[in-house]
Amino acid sequence: MGGCPVCASATHTAFMDYNGCHLRRCSGCGLVFMDPPPSAAVLHALYDQEYSGTPLYLAKAEKKMRRMRHRARQIARVAGLKEQPQPLSFLDIGCSGGFMVEAAREQGFRAAGVEPDRMAVEFARATYPQNDYFEGLLETADLGGRQFDVIYCSEVIEHAPDCHAFLRQVTAVMKDDGLLYLTTPDIDHWRRPKNILDWDGFAPPGHCLYFNPRNLQKLLEQHGLTVVRRSFAWKPGIKLYARKGRTAGSVLGQNRAAA
Repeated sequence: MGGCPVCASATHTAFMDYNGCHLRRCSGCGLVFMDPPPSAAVLHALYDQEYSGTPLYLAKAEKKMRRMRHRARQIARVAGLKEQPQPLSFLDIGCSGGFMVEAAREQGFRAAGVEPDRMAVEFARATYPQNDYFEGLLETADLGGRQFDVIYCSEVIEHAPDCHAFLRQVTAVMKDDGLLYLTTPDIDHWRRPKNILDWDGFAPPGHCLYFNPRNLQKLLEQHGLTVVRRSFAWKPGIKLYARKGRTAGSVLGQNRAAA
């Protein structure tokens, strides 16, 4: 039995056994986490299963693009894209078919994406060829040492068995004062179903970490990322912006524009 992945507390209680996974809740920060975390072999097999659904997902391109264009406009405003003397660089971590990457390019970003699913990368390169795409996980893909002004990381961190290793990679590809847009399920959200098995955000072993806004902010701060804005989420999730290298005094918790 290990410590809490966020606060390292050794005090936690059994939360649920499900699908062969043992989940515990930290008594200190409230994180729900798999203990032990999923092995590389388990994740590899799981990703193979998920990739089998790629053709169906890519077939929804127009619907995905409408949603991503709306979100890209919001991110461009928060990043102050129009006030910059030159275009900002943008990286989507887990970009799938390149929908958000293309939406960011349309807003004026120099956009790129990284994605481990080869079929999705091939689709993105063929459908939205004006962007750069890197095949592989963030931890293994060769980005040529590039750093980006804006990082988009939506529904990814909950998959990471080692959230600290993942965030070290995220911050390594961010420029100083770079902007991170991050979303993840919120296990303490007021609209989360009382029966957790009815919640589509609950999916062990694929989702092995379940955050709330407080412990996610604590985790980000450990990696030099300060939350500067949280957006309203009707569905049980967290949507936030964080800056690399900002001080805690810059937090704008009252700023809750929808995104």
